[in-house]
Amino acid sequence: MADTDNTTETTRENPRKVREGLVTSNGMDKTAVVSVVDRVRHRRYAKTVQRTTKLYVHDEANDLNVGDRVRVQETRPLSKTKRWRVVEVLERAR
Repeated sequence: MADTDNTTETTRENPRKVREGLVTSNGMDKTAVVSVVDRVRHRRYAKTVQRTTKLYVHDEANDLNVGDRVRVQETRPLSKTKRWRVVEVLERAR
């Protein structure tokens, strides 16, 4: 038989995306809106352009505040728009 080594650590075929962003809104229950800024070069003009994406993030403990810097990870769909969860809070708002 084939020698398959099933360890406790399983690696995904396609790793989940991880993003860092700023909490924009926390008015919903167990949900926060995180703005992620991507810097890309414009194809024609070669100028750096900022593109902002709003991610709806699952916040189980409701402990995020507006202005917090967080790291989020892609997950299965939790609702109609929510597909991300909080991994860690990098910096608290002052």
